[in-house]
Amino acid sequence: MQAAGEEVEPPLTAPVAAAVHPAGARLIVDTPTSRTAPSYTPALVVLTSLFFMWGLITSLNDILIPHLKGIFKLSYVQAMLVQFCFFGAYFVVSMPSGVLVERIGYRRGIIVGLVTAGLGCLGFYPAAALASYPLFLAALFVLACGITLLQVAANPYVSALGPSETSASRLNLTQAFNSLGTTLGPLVGSALILSLAGEGSEVETVQGPYLGLAATLVVIAFVFSRFHLPVVTGDAGVDDPAEVPGSLWQQRHLVLGVVGIFVYVGAEVAIGSFLVNYMGDPKIAGMPESAAGRYLSFYWGGAMVGRFVGSALLQKFKAGRVLAFNAAGAVLLLLLTMFSEGSFAMWTVLAVGLFNSIMFPTIFTLAIERLGKRTSEGSGALCMAIVGGALVPVLMGFFADRIGIQRSFFVPVLCYLYIVFYGLKGSQVVSQR
Repeated sequence: MQAAGEEVEPPLTAPVAAAVHPAGARLIVDTPTSRTAPSYTPALVVLTSLFFMWGLITSLNDILIPHLKGIFKLSYVQAMLVQFCFFGAYFVVSMPSGVLVERIGYRRGIIVGLVTAGLGCLGFYPAAALASYPLFLAALFVLACGITLLQVAANPYVSALGPSETSASRLNLTQAFNSLGTTLGPLVGSALILSLAGEGSEVETVQGPYLGLAATLVVIAFVFSRFHLPVVTGDAGVDDPAEVPGSLWQQRHLVLGVVGIFVYVGAEVAIGSFLVNYMGDPKIAGMPESAAGRYLSFYWGGAMVGRFVGSALLQKFKAGRVLAFNAAGAVLLLLLTMFSEGSFAMWTVLAVGLFNSIMFPTIFTLAIERLGKRTSEGSGALCMAIVGGALVPVLMGFFADRIGIQRSFFVPVLCYLYIVFYGLKGSQVVSQR
């Protein structure tokens, strides 16, 4: 561990390994030989904490939605503005974040992201004190801007931090901790927010947890300011095959993949956003919000378990077919929950999380296949498609207000049907003239 100051590149002499920056730059980091290699483990341990934290914060939205809906007497569309403001930040801030990171470096970019997210968490205090829903939405947007900057900086950095042949392993490991965060988030929110809320709607119950999150983010920012991280630099076109001719948007598998990311993130977030209210329905489980929030961990925990199962399956079967199988499984489970009642309806929708596990990385990988030097451009477009998490929940909320939550699950059904198509046909690379 080193004192804060200018980042100094370690004296490494091995060939470089390339990684893709989601905002549009390519990265290289010196990869050491076995004789000169310093250990990257301490840096990876600290970076892994980022993945855990933003997973936890993201899944807390699923607790905030029913809590704020009851307090402010919101419709489902109004309640879904929580996700609209949070995931809308990905669309607004992704590209500017990439420019900022290129200018100030990855360590400083991570620090700025942590501090920004911390400020967003602090914004919950006056929002609760004034009982203002617009202030909550503004605080969520600031929080999400910080999380977006963290993702833009940390994802490619982890990929580039070591030998290129093990980059997928490093990303899977850190993503597993992200899933751990999304699994624990509902438990934390249920215990510290929903369980403490009385019959009257105490908006102040969010103040303590989010002040704690703000303090944690600031502490992590301080650790990063004192921690030495190997320097990663940008270099376009290192070891890339020939550049794809013509417009990138002529690449059918990429364009359809952008739509795939949009509908996948939208479906996953929409389902999670409605689960607490859905399980509170007397025809389903009739649970109080605090109990339903705890069961929400099964949805996100299923994604964590499925990541390991899916990783094994992807070694034996074609990625497109595994993707289509998982999406078809999600469709079947959602149809079962739409036309059933009681605990069966509850567990079938919770089991969708298991099938969600491999979808994002698989769609992403298929969409950037054979883009050559323009892989980073395609990666940036795919990251911006995460805005689906802002729009699809609002659309589902529109129908939930009119036909009920159970019937509104047809919206994610349509999303997963598209992913079935993409896995079987849309992901195939078509040669361009």
